[in-house]
Amino acid sequence: MAAWQGAPRWVRVDKNRPSLSTRLIRRPAGWLERRFGWDKLPRPLGILALVGVRDRLRAENLFDTGVPDEGGTPTTAVLAHRTADGRWNDLDHPTMGAAGTPFGRNVAPGHNQPEAEPMLSIPDPRVVSRTLLTRDQFLPATTLNVLAAAWLQFEVHDWFRHANETTEPYRFPKREGDRWPRDEIVIERTKQTDVPGKFLSEDTHWWDGSQIYGSSENERAVLRDGARVRIEEGTVPGDTFEFKDRHAGFWAGWAAVHTLFALEHNAIVEHLRRAEKRAWTDEELFETARLVNAALMAKIHTTEWTPAIIAHPTTQRGMRMNWWGISERLKRSCGGISNNEVISGIPGSPTDHHGAPYCLTEEFVAVYRMHPLIPDDFVFHAVESRAAPRPMEFSELRTDRAIPVVRELGMATALHSFGLAHPGAITLHNFPRALQEFQRGEDLFDLAAVDIFRNRERGVPRYNRFRQAFHKPPVRSFEEITSNPAWAEEMRHVYGGDIEAVDLMIGLFAEDLPQGFGFSDTAFRVFVLMASRRLKSDRFFTTHYDPRHYTSSGLRWIDDNSMKTVLLRHYPELAPSLGPVDNAFKPWARLIP
Repeated sequence: MAAWQGAPRWVRVDKNRPSLSTRLIRRPAGWLERRFGWDKLPRPLGILALVGVRDRLRAENLFDTGVPDEGGTPTTAVLAHRTADGRWNDLDHPTMGAAGTPFGRNVAPGHNQPEAEPMLSIPDPRVVSRTLLTRDQFLPATTLNVLAAAWLQFEVHDWFRHANETTEPYRFPKREGDRWPRDEIVIERTKQTDVPGKFLSEDTHWWDGSQIYGSSENERAVLRDGARVRIEEGTVPGDTFEFKDRHAGFWAGWAAVHTLFALEHNAIVEHLRRAEKRAWTDEELFETARLVNAALMAKIHTTEWTPAIIAHPTTQRGMRMNWWGISERLKRSCGGISNNEVISGIPGSPTDHHGAPYCLTEEFVAVYRMHPLIPDDFVFHAVESRAAPRPMEFSELRTDRAIPVVRELGMATALHSFGLAHPGAITLHNFPRALQEFQRGEDLFDLAAVDIFRNRERGVPRYNRFRQAFHKPPVRSFEEITSNPAWAEEMRHVYGGDIEAVDLMIGLFAEDLPQGFGFSDTAFRVFVLMASRRLKSDRFFTTHYDPRHYTSSGLRWIDDNSMKTVLLRHYPELAPSLGPVDNAFKPWARLIP
């Protein structure tokens, strides 16, 4: 732990010297955003405004939390491929983004201090959960399907994982009138380093498919079968997961998507064997297939999942530009014609950390708290038979029951059913009931209360300070947060009329949304910054996104495929329902009564 003490050691001297083109864009873009709002502008001007927002965030919302000085010489293997633990992505700073390194911050030091008692428990997180988050009636997100919810949880477990302390948890007495089945509410502490307020990620920070491939050599050894990923009885094997700790949230949707991309890895392996006329070792083939599969997942998230959940014309176009630049046809036919990411997209452009060592941030973790997406009730419809629909509750689909259920139903039936059903809307009063009384071994906890508590414990600012940190004006009343008068009154009651006390997650869930958006514009500010950063800082998406590392056929595989083609490659029987839709995360065609 001592290695993380002291001042940051990595500083880029041109941190405050943006390029001429950036300076020329930033001022008019900032004016447009402040005067009209990016979502109210015609699409070209809206994109210009968002580019300006991103450039300002890059300049003012990335902070160096320190990278330990560790030398060494990279081997041929680490130059060519990703390492299991994320080391050596940056060849000058080998531990940058590795598993076991700290989360960073998008909020300036002094504004991100962990809260202490009594504020840590004011208002009581359980009261916030019961009063503002309890799902009395399921509120569907009708433009999406449950596959979008399963995909997000699958991806989140590539990006970050905090460790918890197993001793001396926080304990809160049960309040009068609370039907909690135990005498107190217990929440484990997040494990800190020796530096207060600094927390480590047990997964790599890179967008590298670590949810499939693991974040250590030991984890990788469990899942491999030569160059391939192990598949048993049609799914990934259950011993890949530690259900009581690391994967307490594992459920059938996550299991199905995980299996799908394990199968995709194996398909890429066979494609590379056929297409590349060379002698492969298992290690070379495994690592090259991993590069291709991880990049395909990043592309799907960038160009399909994100445009589905923030379906505003400006953001749909902007996210595709992140990957393709101004023209997919031009990028595919001519490659990158410019180093400018706006013109030719981020893949293949120069690496840039924008003045701070790359890492994911506590603020990024906070805005991805989207548990309302999960329904409590599911109905499974067979693909090609007239079998009666099978209703199941979420509690029947999770942890060590997830893989047996998917095997029993069949992957095609599971995916088909997730494609038909709607997830929950990310709003107040829509938190899954099953997660408010969540069993993990002998432990019982309210995940809604835990989500509220974690942001306080980890020093993520509350809602109004968070808005200001991301250059949005503060709200002065509860009615400015939401146009729903009942919600405004409920928040006023829970927070004793103190607008500054409103928790981040509550404000994000209450906000009125831009056109087509599934989550708040305040949360979107973090995505504007970090969605690009996860690509731009990674040499395997930038300088090393080339045929030498991926092979030509591997790059074509990424270009030519989508979530829809992946689904149909492995389960062609889904074609009648999936075929008519243009995005696999939108509701599929319902061919059943």
